[in-house]
Amino acid sequence: MGLRKLTASIHPRLAVVLHDLAMVWLAWTAANWLRYSFESNPPSAWQMAPDTVIALLVQGVVLWWTGLYKGLWRFASLPDLWNILRAAAIGALAIAVALFLYDRLESVPRSVLAIYPVVLSVLLGTPRLAYRYWKDSRFELLARVPARRVLVLGAGRTGEALLRELAHDARYRPVGLLDDNPALRGARVHGVPVLGTLEHLPDLARESAADMLLIAIPSATTAQMRRIVELCEDAGVPFRTVPRLQDVVAGRIGFGQLKEVAIEDLLGRDPVQLDWAAMRGGFSGQRVLITGGGGSIGAELCRQVARLGVESLAILELSEYNLYRIEQELRREFPDLLIDAVLGDCGDAAVCERVFARVRPQVVLHAAAFKHVPLLQNQVREAFRNNVLGTQTVAQAADRHGVGCFVLISTDKAVNPTSVMGACKRAAEIFCQNFAAQSATRFVTVRFGNVLDSAGSVVPLFREQIRNGGPVTVTHPEMSRYFMTIPEACQLILQAGVLGKGGEIFALDMGEPVKIRYLAEQMIRLAGKVPERDVAIVYTGLRPGEKLFEELFHDHENYQATKHAKIFLAQPRSVSWELLNAQLRHAAHAVRDYDEDALRACLTSLLPDFNWRAETESAHVVSITRQS
Repeated sequence: MGLRKLTASIHPRLAVVLHDLAMVWLAWTAANWLRYSFESNPPSAWQMAPDTVIALLVQGVVLWWTGLYKGLWRFASLPDLWNILRAAAIGALAIAVALFLYDRLESVPRSVLAIYPVVLSVLLGTPRLAYRYWKDSRFELLARVPARRVLVLGAGRTGEALLRELAHDARYRPVGLLDDNPALRGARVHGVPVLGTLEHLPDLARESAADMLLIAIPSATTAQMRRIVELCEDAGVPFRTVPRLQDVVAGRIGFGQLKEVAIEDLLGRDPVQLDWAAMRGGFSGQRVLITGGGGSIGAELCRQVARLGVESLAILELSEYNLYRIEQELRREFPDLLIDAVLGDCGDAAVCERVFARVRPQVVLHAAAFKHVPLLQNQVREAFRNNVLGTQTVAQAADRHGVGCFVLISTDKAVNPTSVMGACKRAAEIFCQNFAAQSATRFVTVRFGNVLDSAGSVVPLFREQIRNGGPVTVTHPEMSRYFMTIPEACQLILQAGVLGKGGEIFALDMGEPVKIRYLAEQMIRLAGKVPERDVAIVYTGLRPGEKLFEELFHDHENYQATKHAKIFLAQPRSVSWELLNAQLRHAAHAVRDYDEDALRACLTSLLPDFNWRAETESAHVVSITRQS
């Protein structure tokens, strides 16, 4: 079997070599014939034999050196023709040098050396182009379905590369390009005309009878992408897009692959510039511990940290399945990384002590938390135990074991909280902020909003509802949220961790808030359906603990810019360390006794602005007042 594969791989290349050497012989013979065709007594083939052998040997080496045999005839193009011209010219010079050393060029006229490269270029280039033409024509004849007429949106480099790809795919027939650059109007790219600007897309799609629209603008901002998608929807023609550069770099998709426009393309923010050198300096060669490393954010943090070249990565995770899944992925993608997967609860002091003593982490990323707002509203004990006391347990273990940096991953729901979940995350922030003054460990808090497509978020819920035919449930027509993609959120978390000196709260620039109603409508359209006609949208009313909108800073935090444009710094609000510790001791006793009333009183004491007893509607009246 191995010999057969070897023979199959060598045979086509050997055939090309023999063909090219035959063409060299033919070109050399033809050049001599043309030179001596006007003489009555030309030299015999035997007399020219030494010169011919030298020409074959020298030109064969030159063809090999120039890499002519590496190209495939199936895709012969202008670069291949240029390579042939180069090889022929260099070969003629090399042959001249060899013959000069052999007999001082006494047997070869100078005109032969001038004619030879021209004839050789024709003999080598013509068969290659003819073969490609035959294969392309044959492929089109064998295509079982008629080619789809496509309009390419974008006449830049990506559009040009896409046209070259489509030239080899008989399923598509480009009929035109659209681009907003007025200088391109009437131009042609690979024979395809630029018909007009994107604003005229609906009319031009109808006039050109386009069956599909291909968006070839990977550098488009989110706002530009929304505009393009709206125009595609107005045209009523199916559309696809080339992948974004960051998806290609991350290996999630190949450049030449077309994909459906995803909700991330419309709601994800524009790519941010990261200080990768500083991030590598902060994490490369470090021992890192990530709590909650199997969740949506935790798992992506594991991937990002692994790419930064850490010495070892420990993962503390409560979910057995999530831990198994991320461990298998990391061992497959990063086989040289030292991974320690620990199943356990970060709120268990014995587990934390065991992990810290064994792993000796230098950096801790604390992502473990309960986050579902309506569910936790009636689960005060579990919310406080995990989100507050769990954070305290991990932070104290980090202090005892000399951890250099501790990053608490928080949420915008901790600002002016109206939910138990938000209040508990705010209490965790307060503890870390004030513990930083008592510890040599740098305690840094990073606060951000909703993450697209994370587990339990609204995107997978809407996707399932649309798949089932609806209705899509939205709590309130005016509800808005900040959105960010999982990879971007994690990268900015790591960036903020490097920036922090200790005690800060960093908030990520989440861009403009997006109405949940708009999100639902766009997801329905991207699924090829029409809102309210194919899939209904039902408003169910605000749930306990929910706000109409979220905030990233409290009024008294006096946020300021940092050296990174997408990260802001909030000034910490100090509280009495003795009072804070006393409240947390009372809370620990209440958790042990399952006394939720005592826990509510503790939250009220820690957060005087938080009124858990308020009716849901009252909380939202306050939210609306703040917004106005």
